[in-house]
Amino acid sequence: MKSYVARTATISRKWYIIDASGHTLGRLASEIAKILRGKHKPTYTPFLDTGDYVIVTNAGKIRVTGKKLEQKIYYRHSDYVGGMKETVLKDMLKNHPERVIEFAVKGMLPKGPLGRSMRKKLKVYAGEKHDHQAQQPEVLTVQY
Repeated sequence: MKSYVARTATISRKWYIIDASGHTLGRLASEIAKILRGKHKPTYTPFLDTGDYVIVTNAGKIRVTGKKLEQKIYYRHSDYVGGMKETVLKDMLKNHPERVIEFAVKGMLPKGPLGRSMRKKLKVYAGEKHDHQAQQPEVLTVQY
């Protein structure tokens, strides 16, 4: 019996749209990562990007549990001495709500060129409007 291995020429991609309002951050991010990776398809191949495109709207209305709003910290560095900057989740949700979902999904995807190509298929918007009506995205209801 032979194993099926997908080829890049035979991969078909769909567009999905997810409304993030009221969803928990980590649970939603794991579902998005599964779709971007292609694990929901029978043609999943670990070393190829077989996933679909995902559009996330209402990123500013995401929910977190516990004291994460005050205690979860995002770090970045300017590459200068003493250039460590930190941002609390509450401020990140207020100023750049798209980045919260992007960072959460980034941690759940493979590292390296394969993960970077998967991340390019994620489109996150803070509000209702998005620029991908021409792709005719299917509405995806996330159940966890």
